[in-house]
Amino acid sequence: MHAAEPAKPDRSVKAPHYGDTLFYFFQDRPFPALTGLMVSQQFERLPRHEDEAEVLRGGLLLGYGLHREAGEIFAGLIERGAEPAVRDRAWYYLAKIRYQRGSPEEAGEALSHIERPLPGALEDERSLLAGQIRLALGDAPGAADSFRALLARPPVPEIKPTAKGQPEPPKPGFFSRIGSWLVDAVTLNFGRGNDVPVSTAPAYARFNLGVALIRSGDVEGGRALLDELGRTPMHSEELRVLRDQANVALGFTALTQDDPEGAAKALERVRLQGLHSNKALLGFGWAAAAQKKPAQALVPWMELAGRDPSDAAVLEARIAVPYALAELGAYGQALARYQEAINAYDQEHKALNESIAAIRAGDLVKGLTERNPAEDMGWFLPITQLPEMPHQGHLAPVLAGHDFQEAFKNYRDLNFLSHNLTEWQDKLGIYGDMLDHRRKAFVERLPQVRQRSAELRVDDLQRQRDALAGEYEAAEAAADGLAYATPAERAQQARLAGAQRLLAEGGDAVKAEVDADAVSERLRRLSGALTWQLAQSLPERRWAAEKGLRETDKQLAEAREHDAKLDAAQRTEPAKFDAFAVRLNELSGRIKALQPRVAALTTEQQQALQDTAVQALQTQQERLVGYTNQARYAVAQLYDRATQKPGDAKPSESKPADGEQGGPRANP
Repeated sequence: MHAAEPAKPDRSVKAPHYGDTLFYFFQDRPFPALTGLMVSQQFERLPRHEDEAEVLRGGLLLGYGLHREAGEIFAGLIERGAEPAVRDRAWYYLAKIRYQRGSPEEAGEALSHIERPLPGALEDERSLLAGQIRLALGDAPGAADSFRALLARPPVPEIKPTAKGQPEPPKPGFFSRIGSWLVDAVTLNFGRGNDVPVSTAPAYARFNLGVALIRSGDVEGGRALLDELGRTPMHSEELRVLRDQANVALGFTALTQDDPEGAAKALERVRLQGLHSNKALLGFGWAAAAQKKPAQALVPWMELAGRDPSDAAVLEARIAVPYALAELGAYGQALARYQEAINAYDQEHKALNESIAAIRAGDLVKGLTERNPAEDMGWFLPITQLPEMPHQGHLAPVLAGHDFQEAFKNYRDLNFLSHNLTEWQDKLGIYGDMLDHRRKAFVERLPQVRQRSAELRVDDLQRQRDALAGEYEAAEAAADGLAYATPAERAQQARLAGAQRLLAEGGDAVKAEVDADAVSERLRRLSGALTWQLAQSLPERRWAAEKGLRETDKQLAEAREHDAKLDAAQRTEPAKFDAFAVRLNELSGRIKALQPRVAALTTEQQQALQDTAVQALQTQQERLVGYTNQARYAVAQLYDRATQKPGDAKPSESKPADGEQGGPRANP
């Protein structure tokens, strides 16, 4: 005997206004979805969807980064006794967005509200997020415990790759996307493009656990985990990037532990083309140099030196190459390479100045806005087109920065709000014209309508109706059908009665002209036929009379109601017009007050955006200055070497960019 299947939750939309909100939401238009939802909530148009609407509103607010407001919504759901599953998942997404917004303490507080294990892979993601939060707070041992808890659970079934080698994503239907109480809608709104895929959570946990162990002092344990991850075959590009990152972290950790051989073994596993290839090439060269193998170090550095100079590793490679040449005794080539590096640094410094000038002139922000238009506000609107700039290569490290991305999202949202306020200011002017037109039309048409209403003379019609009702009562009392006779039938009845009276009063003169008995019989029969006809049609005519009275009563009632409405309108409509005018004026005043504030914030945000970009480029300039100084010092050393007499002491040489090469080791 099979167990009964649990009843599926009813996810049908029972309120048209809620369906309208979902339409905009699934069209990726969160702003009209949010505003329409809030209007519907204000007018209580969402029966049987109150909690779903609140969860969806919280998710939409989270999508705009308003995590405090969303937290208040979720707290309200808790106080109202919302379903535990909904509450727990809502707190998870609140914690996630707070962490992404750079508030790990608040993210941990939100995560602490989850009372039960989350369904499916979300529980793995919660442990992963808990560990990341503890890492951000400096609690490496606690982070390691969270990652171990994740790895101790049974693995979630892996997403199998398709024929093209990419994971096959699930294909949820409409209502499965919504999920219970629309929490899945929250997932779609602010989790899209940021959630760790189901099968990758353990891999991320291993990587983060390795980092956490190294930070907590267990270097060997951390290196073992990273080494395991760095050797694991991966089927997706995302996991291959993670594997490269693990090998880079392992390699630079080995360099800091004076283990160049281990560093070389880890770094040579990194792909030659990838996000982490430049760091790997640089580190592999330093590992070879540490083993006194300058010829071996020269190979990766030569490859790296020819790449995009916007990367710090490439800039360092340009002075690392002549360093290796000098170690090999090729002083002439080393000197030429140092001179080339100095010239390249000077050119790059000038190019950076040109880019900084263009950024301060507003070209970067203007170009990004024009080439990446947004019809709506949104927290996950990507930058897909680069603006026209003197040196676009400088934009890559700038645009990759989290601070710049967040600042640009805020700037784009402020632009949207500015346009929205301008549109509403224009709409309020149109509404004001409409109100004036309605007021004028009301004043002009009211006397005409009142005159037509007075011409109806409802009281006279009521008296006529009452008279007809009296005749109806008399006809009911007689019950002979004569009262329901038509005018033609009444005329026939009068003619028959007159003929009978004439025959009776005519005497012998009439009888001499006609056959009185025959005529009298004929008149009697005609009168009887008419009486029988009236009696036969009595029920039908009685029903018609009753129907006519009811229709008359209905029309009289409507006429009186119409008069009452006219009286009420004459009293209340002017007040309504005035109230609408006051409301329009208030809204116009609010918009006028908001517009300069939004404009000022937009200007400030643009300046902050430009300052962030300029600071990133100035950091590159400072790095260039350091590399240039080291290159000039190395050139001076080479000249000193060339002018030394045989037997003189050999001047000491230092490795270039020592400060740079150690930077990414501890935290790649």
